[in-house]
Amino acid sequence: MTGATESTPGPAVAAVVPVLNAANALTALRLVLVPVFAASVIVSGMTHVGWRMAACLIFAVASATDLVDGWIARRFGLVTSVGKVADPIADKALTGAALVLLSWYDQLPWWVTAVILVRELGITGLRFWVIRHGVIAASRGGKLKTALQILAIAWYLWPMPAALAAVGPWIMGAAVLVTVATGFDYIAQALRLRRPR
Repeated sequence: MTGATESTPGPAVAAVVPVLNAANALTALRLVLVPVFAASVIVSGMTHVGWRMAACLIFAVASATDLVDGWIARRFGLVTSVGKVADPIADKALTGAALVLLSWYDQLPWWVTAVILVRELGITGLRFWVIRHGVIAASRGGKLKTALQILAIAWYLWPMPAALAAVGPWIMGAAVLVTVATGFDYIAQALRLRRPR
């Protein structure tokens, strides 16, 4: 009887994921890079070529950490509650700082910055509004939106020749269209999740 008891497996214990892990470290790095990036843009005044290049490279590195930290978290089972909250905050802080600074230095119309930021903050609030009913997963459109925003911002930051600089507004225009379209898609998903069953 004792042997049978000892050989019976106990209840499964969920693995505890440490808050201090590689994925969260990359998210923290992205948050740290936001003021560094902003300072580089301000020092450049969007006129100093060297500082503009530095700002663009810092932005690119920070954006890359967004891709890598998510992959690491999923691949190695390092998803934490802290990461779920900190990751979108870091994303919005980086993108928001870039857009506001580009508009401040007259590189980008303020209405573009307003449309993107209202959409981003609105969808973030929407995710929290429906979180008890389900999760609004990132769609392919959402990933395309992020890629276009990053490309467009980097294009504006880098000191392009006039001929290439003219391409920037077209990339940003595509980013705005996808941003708005996916925003409506997420709203529809949220309403479906909140619908009484």
